[in-house]
Amino acid sequence: MNSITTLLKKNLKQSSMVIALVLITLLFQVLTDGTLLKPLNITNLILQNSYILILAVGMVLVIITGHIDLSVGSVAAFVGAISAILMINMQMNPVLAVIICLAVGALIGAWQGFWVAYVGIPAFIVTLAGMLLFRGLTLVVLQGQSIAPYPESFQKISNGFLPDFFGGTDIHILSIVIGVAVSLILIGLEIKGRNNQLRYNFEVGSKGLFYAKLVAIFAVVNTFTYVLATYRGLPNILVILFIIIVAYTFVMKKTIIGRHVYAVGGNLKAASLSGVQTKKVTFGVFVNMGVLAALSGLIFAARLNAATPRAGNLFELDAIAAVFIGGASAYGGVGTVVGAVIGGLVMGVMNNGMSILGLGIDWQQAIKGLVLLAAVAFDIINKKKS
Repeated sequence: MNSITTLLKKNLKQSSMVIALVLITLLFQVLTDGTLLKPLNITNLILQNSYILILAVGMVLVIITGHIDLSVGSVAAFVGAISAILMINMQMNPVLAVIICLAVGALIGAWQGFWVAYVGIPAFIVTLAGMLLFRGLTLVVLQGQSIAPYPESFQKISNGFLPDFFGGTDIHILSIVIGVAVSLILIGLEIKGRNNQLRYNFEVGSKGLFYAKLVAIFAVVNTFTYVLATYRGLPNILVILFIIIVAYTFVMKKTIIGRHVYAVGGNLKAASLSGVQTKKVTFGVFVNMGVLAALSGLIFAARLNAATPRAGNLFELDAIAAVFIGGASAYGGVGTVVGAVIGGLVMGVMNNGMSILGLGIDWQQAIKGLVLLAAVAFDIINKKKS
């Protein structure tokens, strides 16, 4: 019991969000008479929230550095509009068009990062201006009208599924194989991490708790992939999301770049005096956010199969809410990629569950606002206690 208590205290905010996600999921599973966790609905949940989760991964880096980005929804809409012009109007190859769109996102991020990092204008003002600017440019590019449809190969980014090379009929065998492989890799990493901690005489939890964690990892991963395998298997967008989450988690935990991002948000002056190139770090974070906003816009356009003037509306608020709910600090310097994803899933499950129950969008917005306020208040109260 002491080991469990110690573990929860060390990761209080993130642990509480995992518990909240589980409880919210179980609550809506009961309220919707089992509809929430049906294979079809779980697949829809992934497809509906993929672009928000991608934005949340980029947004957590921005918030860790002590900034904010209000323009990501408008940037996503603008890049989606450009993709429609390239692929639909100009009949450009989808691969080339995607590369160009991601480059546009990087340029937009560099534009905003320059004003924040090198000119010193607060990010709130720069990205608020960006929100207005790129929303207006979206209307200009689309001339107030939607453009559709996209090539089928591009749509598969968001709506496609991995092919089953094993020829499964009633069940997607490749998804089962991937689930087992991923769970074994995660278990191997956990064992390696524990052995490293023991080697350097760090405090670790009890063996019983550790083995229970390994069993839970194997059970959760394989149950999840099995449920998806009974429908159409793993969606392409889930694979993209997994790669992004793993890559950014590695960068933030294991590289100098990640440590510099945390240093800038934790104490800007101390980081600068320690030799961290704070302006370059801030600039790079905004460039990264621009690229992920562009990717989010492409995925949303592919799912909708159209570029519309209203695309990306309120995406920035959902992404920011996901980051704060997932454990990031309002003061900067604190936050994780996994936490942001958990926060996004909390919001996604709530949205999906309330929609199934027929709750109006007005009440949905009000409830999400209260959840966000509670999450930030929880962070501030804990910070004062510590």
